[in-house]
Amino acid sequence: MIYKILLGTYTRRISQGIYQIELDTAAETLNNLTLVTEENSPTYLAQSKEDFLYSVTSRDGQGGISSYDSQNKFLNAVTEDGASPCYVAVDEARQLVYGANYHKGELATYKIQPDGSLKAAATVFHDEPTGPHKNQDKAHTHYTDLSPDQRLVVCDLGTDRVYTYDVTETGAVEEVAVYLAEPGTGPRHLVFHPTKKIAYLFGELDSSVSVLTYDETDGSFTQKQKISTLPKDFAGENGGAAIRVSNDGRYLYASNRGHNSIAVFAIAEDGLTLERIQSISTEGDFPRDFALSPDNAYVVAANQNSDNLTLYRRDSQNGLLTMIQKDIFAPEAVCVYFC
Repeated sequence: MIYKILLGTYTRRISQGIYQIELDTAAETLNNLTLVTEENSPTYLAQSKEDFLYSVTSRDGQGGISSYDSQNKFLNAVTEDGASPCYVAVDEARQLVYGANYHKGELATYKIQPDGSLKAAATVFHDEPTGPHKNQDKAHTHYTDLSPDQRLVVCDLGTDRVYTYDVTETGAVEEVAVYLAEPGTGPRHLVFHPTKKIAYLFGELDSSVSVLTYDETDGSFTQKQKISTLPKDFAGENGGAAIRVSNDGRYLYASNRGHNSIAVFAIAEDGLTLERIQSISTEGDFPRDFALSPDNAYVVAANQNSDNLTLYRRDSQNGLLTMIQKDIFAPEAVCVYFC
């Protein structure tokens, strides 16, 4: 089996844009790195079912989202003054794209046009009180994606809040609930359990995963557990990054930038309790992102600062990872997207 993987990157040093690499499951290797298209710091990617590709972009001092067709031909870019977003997601049912802008503390929605291009729809700014950490100087929206019941969930690192919104077909949003995390958590990304009304929130600033129940009646979250992603004896600087759950809902994975590892957790049968069972090196520096292959048999981690990917075999029975290939060149990779 050959899986194709798109890589989003920064273009600050040696990267030229969006790359593709292949995972050969027979050989258990990553190979054939190619440049898909030149783009300025396409740090996050999302693809629609129609194979339209949406990417973070920076153009002429403005930031926004670029759109590409199924042949990776540029369609258009919707940009505005200021920094680029840091997260992109597709809403298939409403034909919308969502963007989270860390530097502006902003949620933006875009309407997908019939040809796959984008049109700006709505913008929401967060201005609530911020947390106590030095990186919480203002609102820092970091994630915006859908809940299982098709509400929009937004994580804001600066305000220690997780917002829940109702969304219209035109991209207008209405706040329905707000979860306030413990001060200094720095909510970065969130992932839902595949079958239960439970979410797992990654705190970037305190390197924690919070287990949250989700109430579909009002869109609210309630914390049930909070656990560190780091070994007790680690005393260095660290920032939480990506978080994933296996398709069977039995294991959770979270990457640590600084400790440069992936923490592996066993999920209790009821989904409400995590137990850390492994901490494995990413064999590089600053693993901003990683992803499980569609069959969940492999994990690919991207080390931003050391320009390399690492490939792991995943044991479906116990959830543990085994490193099988490292030092695969990938310039400034910060997003791993199986397409």
